[in-house]
This record gives sequence, structure tokens and C-alpha cells, in this order.
Amino acid sequence: MICTVKLFGMLKSLAGGQDTCAVQLDRGIRVQDFIEALQRQYPQIGDLVRERKVLVSVNQEIAHGDTELTSTDEIALLPPFAGGSGKREDAMAQVVTDDALLARIQRENFSIDEEIERVRARSTRIGGIATFLGIARDYSQGHEVQRITFEYYEGMAQKKLRDIRERALQTFDVLEVLILHRYGDIAVGENIVLIVVGAEHRADAFKACQWCIDELKRITPIWKLEHTPDGQVWVEQHP
Repeated sequence: MICTVKLFGMLKSLAGGQDTCAVQLDRGIRVQDFIEALQRQYPQIGDLVRERKVLVSVNQEIAHGDTELTSTDEIALLPPFAGGSGKREDAMAQVVTDDALLARIQRENFSIDEEIERVRARSTRIGGIATFLGIARDYSQGHEVQRITFEYYEGMAQKKLRDIRERALQTFDVLEVLILHRYGDIAVGENIVLIVVGAEHRADAFKACQWCIDELKRITPIWKLEHTPDGQVWVEQHP
């Protein structure tokens, strides 16, 4: 069985600049067998998977060693998430309900006021709103940054944002949550990510807002490429 594997972030560089790679699975049908074949054919990438620095995704879910594979499965290799992600018609084509607008990824910039108003309109019980706004800065980890490019795993990233929103609504005493992340090229000073949480009381809104951005950075397959005077640097903050 030949597995076509999606690659993201710095893994594309290790595979010669390709978005995908083909892995020949001669024996076995488990993810563990796939990892062994990957290590033989792409040793550098295989080592990262063995060290759990890169995760294996099957059908947009993190897989385990005993997960069985079929020829129709969508397999992807996910390097460490950077925590920070086309055109309007592409984004809006995916929006079919109000809830879809409350957890989304888009290329274009956004209006903070409009997004806050979107949350306010959901309930007249909202007495406090907490927000987190992430902005592209010009200095990171000891080097200057000229601009940033965000890449994301289409489908899986949106699913993770929806999951974060739903869990926040279930876990915290809040009334509404909005999570919005951009992708593509972003200039220094531009908006990247926005979290808006509405609740009856401010303490609940603050707690849920911080949890949402921390969880986004932890589980959402979004990768950040920093463009610096000395070249490009993939940011790998989370193993």
C-alpha cells in the first residue's frame, strides 16, 4: 500500500520542498508500521515522529501506534504548532450558520468592533466581555521579523477551533465565545488572532478567554513562518 502523506511547516523543507510525500507500506496496516516505513524512506522525518516532535494524523484526528490504516485514509504529519493562522469568498463559502462565524479561519483582516458586536448580539444577559488580540510584532526570539506567514491544515484546524469553542461553553460559566484566526502573509502590526468571550460576570469571561488562547496554541494545527533579514524561520514553540 502506498500512503500519500500531507506535510506542513518545516517538514516540507525536509522532503525537498514538497507538500506531500509517498510512503510505501510493504507490511502491516497500523500507524506503527507506517512510522517504521517512514523512517526507512525519510529518516529525518521519521526520527522526529519517533521522538514525538511530529504527530501523525489520520482523517484529521491524532493517531496512535495501533490505529489501522486503509488506502483511502487521509494521513498528515503535524510538526509542533506555532499557535498563531482564502480570500473572502473562500472563507464565506464555508459559513452556513451563525455558529460557523464564531469559530473560523480567514485570510483577510477583521474588525475588532464588528466581532465584539457579533458576540454581544447573542445574548442580552452578557454583562462583561473579555478579549485577546494577537498582533504581528517586529522582533521574536532574538531576531528582527519583517513579516509572518501562517499555514494551517484545512479542515482539521477549523474542527479544532469549533471544539475549543464548544468546550469553553461547557466548561466555563459564559454565554458566548468567538475564536478567529488569520492565515497567509501578515505584515508587522497587523491582527493575527482574536478571542472574544461574553459572560454575565467578568471573572468567568477572563478565565475562559485565557483558556481559549492557550488551548488554541496547544492543539490547533497552525504553523508560523517568520521572514527575517537572515532568512526564513519556522516557529516551533509547542512539541
